[in-house]
This record gives sequence, C-alpha cells and structure tokens, in this order.
Amino acid sequence: MSAGPAERAIGAFRETFGGEPDGVWAGPGRVNLIGEHTDYNEGFVLPFAIDLAARVALRVRADGVIRLFSTAGTAGVTELDIAGLDRESAAGWSVYPAGVVWALQERGIDVPGFDLALDSTVPLGSGLSSSHAIECAVATALNELTGAGLPTSDLVLATQRAENAFVGAPTGILDQSASLRGRAGHAIFLDCRDQSAELVPFDAPAAGLVTLVVDTRVAHSHADGGYASRRAACELGAEVLGVKALRDVSTGDLDEARGLMDDVTFRRVRHVVTEDERVLDTVAALRASGPAAIGPLLDASHASMRDDFEISCPELDTAVEAARAAGAIGARMTGGGFGGSAIALVPADDEARARSAVMAAFAERGFRSPRLFTVSPADGARRLV
Repeated sequence: MSAGPAERAIGAFRETFGGEPDGVWAGPGRVNLIGEHTDYNEGFVLPFAIDLAARVALRVRADGVIRLFSTAGTAGVTELDIAGLDRESAAGWSVYPAGVVWALQERGIDVPGFDLALDSTVPLGSGLSSSHAIECAVATALNELTGAGLPTSDLVLATQRAENAFVGAPTGILDQSASLRGRAGHAIFLDCRDQSAELVPFDAPAAGLVTLVVDTRVAHSHADGGYASRRAACELGAEVLGVKALRDVSTGDLDEARGLMDDVTFRRVRHVVTEDERVLDTVAALRASGPAAIGPLLDASHASMRDDFEISCPELDTAVEAARAAGAIGARMTGGGFGGSAIALVPADDEARARSAVMAAFAERGFRSPRLFTVSPADGARRLV
C-alpha cells in the first residue's frame, strides 16, 4: 500500500507496528485569511485549508488499546486504554487523538482500539492549526471505520468538544471547520452561529499573487491563559451590552459601548465587532474584484489585533511591516496570536524581495530566523488510501 503523500505515514506504520494500516487519512492545516477571535463570538470567519497536512495511518485493534506513534517524536509508542481515557492519561501530542476518541465516545459511538502512525507537515506551534489537523484526520478516519456516518457539522462539534473539554483549549469552530470543509481554490465563508458555510473563490496565483507565510517560530498554545482571558473579556462585553454574543453588536453601537465598560474590555469588543465587518467586506471584495482588492482589509485586521486585542508580538509585527515594505499588498498575523505566523499577499514578482526583507528584518532585531513558505487553498480532511 503506497500513494504519494501517504507514503511516509505508511512507512512509519509498517516499521512501528508491522503489517499494513486499514487506510491513511489526511487533515489539512489552515490559514485564516481574516476573522480572528470572531468564531467563539458567533461571528464570521474566512479561513482556507492549506496544502500542509497531518496524515494518519490507522489500523483497528480488537483489544481496546490505542497505540500512537509520530514521526516527529522521540518518545516511541504511547499506549492508552480506550476504556479509561481522561486528560491525565494522555500527554504531549497524544491528547489530540485521545480527545477525539473521548468526544466520539461521549456521543455514544463505540470506538475500537487502534494503532496509529502520524506524519505531519504542518509546523507545530505556527498558528496554522497543527493540533486540529491531527484531530480532523483522526475524526475522519474513526467516523468511517466505526460506521458512525456523522455529518461534517457534527464532526466540527465533536472536535471542538475534544479541544474544549479534553485538551483544555477554549477554542471556537474556525480551525476544524476549515480543515473539514476545505476546497482547493476556495476560502470558506463560515457563519459560526449556525455553521452555514459558503465557498468563496480565492485564487491568488490567477491574480498574480502568492500567499506567503512567515512562521515566526514563536510557539503559542491555545491552552495558555492569554486566549482564555480574551474570550472572558468578550463574554463580559456581551453581558454588559445585553446580547447573546458580540455577533449581535454593530459598529454603530460602539460609541455607546465605550461608556459602559472599562477600556480594556471595550477594546476587546471593538476588535471583534470591526473584525466581523472586515470579514463581510473581504468576502464582498473577493466576489467583486478578486484577491488584489483585499490588502487594506488585511492591514486593518492586523492593526486591530495588535492594538485592540493585543495578541500580536514583536516578531509578528516585524514580519508584517517588512513584507509590506517589500511590496506586499496586505499582511496580517493569522491564528490565535501570541506567536505563530503572519501571512502576506505578495505580487509573485516581488516574492523573493519580500522573503529577503523579512529575513533581514528578523536578523537586524536579533530574532530567531523565521520559516518562510507559500500556501494554497486545498481540499479538506479525507481518506488518501
């Protein structure tokens, strides 16, 4: 059994567990084009699945044991008892497949034991959702192998449940929605209130552009306190304003809101409200004029995350500023913040200049050298072989 991108996972499976897997499934990482921290506020997001993915080779076992191996790890095989899964029983990256199993069990699905070998090309801690890539690959595999037949909307909620209640990260549904719903050549316009989704054409190369990712190599984690404190501020803002979620607040309400809460809470609210509007404006611009029209919206999004939501960092700001100075039509940090990656829409002819400018700016400031690569919208989680 071998097939292109699945080969490394299959090879690792054979070497670790012997024999052949039942199949190989992929869960892509994602880039969020715009719409940050709006998902758990029941707002709008515009991510796309990328051509970097977690690939899992998996074979069902009959004894209720889970054995996990990663090509990126040095710890060997992790073994878990499927009947007694809890957060304390899993460590490191094993919390992600274990959390999916736990969430599926909670839904009454009889999940068998299994052997799993993971090979992922999504950089860890980069803000490209390496954890959700693993979860979505595993959820897609187990959904098929158990015959559960859950629709995509339920897989989204199951992986969110795994993140929130098992992993301990208070995330919304953006990342897994992108990984599960992705389509090559498109971004996903997602309403996080009802999960309604529309595909919006996003073909940067056809517009003479590339989507350059700058992985600052400043690791972040959604389980850390900064993310939770931002979410708590948003919930407080909604409570003060008497709405179900900040999705229900318009930019016209902001002047009144300013007088009802402290400055920090107000700025958190202002980011979410204006970011929702920027998502809608970006979708309209893409449909009317294509990717070349959205640069100023990306720039405004980064400024809002830097100043109002305060989730940027010096490395992210440097990446954005250097890319813009070298010809990017727009740039912003992407992901939950406090590190991770920035994206820049760069004219193809200026790509080399932008890469050089970012590397030079990081060196000048004494930062660790970033990883630079381009991404394109890709298909979502699926069986490879």
